[in-house]
Amino acid sequence: MTPQEKLGKCYECFKEKIDFKPEVALILGSGLGALADEIDVKAVLDYRDIEGFPQSTVFGHKGRFVFGYMEGVPVVIMQGRVHYYEGYPMQDVVLPTRLMKLMGAKVLFVTNASGSCNTDFTAGDFMLITDQIANFVPSPLIGANFEELGTRFPDMHEIYDKQLREQVIKAAKALDIDLKQGVYIQLTGPNFETPAEVRMCRLLGADAIGMSTACETIAANHAGMRVVGISCVCNLGCGLTDNPLTHQEVIEASDKAAPLFKKLIRASIKNIHEIL
Repeated sequence: MTPQEKLGKCYECFKEKIDFKPEVALILGSGLGALADEIDVKAVLDYRDIEGFPQSTVFGHKGRFVFGYMEGVPVVIMQGRVHYYEGYPMQDVVLPTRLMKLMGAKVLFVTNASGSCNTDFTAGDFMLITDQIANFVPSPLIGANFEELGTRFPDMHEIYDKQLREQVIKAAKALDIDLKQGVYIQLTGPNFETPAEVRMCRLLGADAIGMSTACETIAANHAGMRVVGISCVCNLGCGLTDNPLTHQEVIEASDKAAPLFKKLIRASIKNIHEIL
């Protein structure tokens, strides 16, 4: 089965089970899954109930779509994403993003937990993603082009939409949240980076490092979705602290930041809806 055929089957399965058209698609990173339970939920679709859909295997990722209204805005929320390091081909990793586009979503709002390679950042900071570096993972556009989604050679000069970023900044100011801005780099994982790799990322111009997101935003941009993203800095990169890094540390830091992060996401989505 080709990636195009798999996407088509997943979409047909969705249409058979769910009657809902989202405006905004939201991918929740580690520690943020509870936000999906706090909206006006209209329907839920487990990934395992979609034929051929990749399954999330990471602790803390429930693995389901939640459909409903956030601040009156129709949204579809991925409660748990699929990562490249789980062993899936890149086409499967970005299949959920493409599926949410077919559902009707105009905007992809990505969130993640990251490590900082910028010494001006500390654990608990929120970083509005202004640009990204994705050269360390395969492009999701390799292979036969999805002509029905986008062009063979899509432009990436503003992958994170400036107008949408302005709405997040506006929301952060209203909530008196100190919102950093910076460049996100995706590495494969699942191992954390070495001190030398952290230094390399900083030299390349990155501010935060993670194991997701960049590939998803490439697929979304290719499909004509407008993209905005916020990263929750959950730890300092290896070599910037004497402590060994653990996934538990990431979960604990993201859980601690979650209440404020949720407020920022809610306010941002309300602002974004007003300009669409």
